[in-house]
This record gives sequence, structure tokens and C-alpha cells, in this order.
Amino acid sequence: MEKELDGIKAVYPEEMPEEEVQAYIHRGKEKYGQHLKEIEILICEDDPNDVELHYDVDRLRFQRLRRITGYLVGDLNRWNNGKRAEEHDRVKHDV
Repeated sequence: MEKELDGIKAVYPEEMPEEEVQAYIHRGKEKYGQHLKEIEILICEDDPNDVELHYDVDRLRFQRLRRITGYLVGDLNRWNNGKRAEEHDRVKHDV
């Protein structure tokens, strides 16, 4: 069965209760947050109590950090005018 629950595409066996699927989605949201897009739930044939979960998530974005005047920063938005002037006046080297 394929259904959208809580904004997540869920693929799961028809005999599985929706409450159980919601619990797996909740677990995925705790682990991946807003990056969770889809969940696929498989019941193992050998043991019906064993469930295999596959989460499809967006790529996690990262922020570029630089070391400027002794501080690790991503951007200069929160710097005051003195720190911005210090960054502007520093010698920049080509690599």
C-alpha cells in the first residue's frame, strides 16, 4: 500500500496498522527532521515480527565556515562594523 501520511510518502504492507506506520514515520522524523521524504516498510518473510525500514532523505545541506580574524564564521551578517573593517583590511592570499 502507498499513502501519504504526515507529509511523508509511506510504502507499507496492507495488513500493517496505520498507527504502526505513524510510529515509524515519527522515528524517521526524529532522526532526519525535515529532510525525510519517503519511508518504505518491509516485513521480513522469515520473521513477521522483524521489520525493515528504508528512509529516503534529502541531502543534508552544510554551511561553509571560514576562519577570519580568529573566529569561525559562515557569513559576516552578525558582525559589527569594527569586525567587518578588520576582515576587509586583512591580506588575502591566493591558493
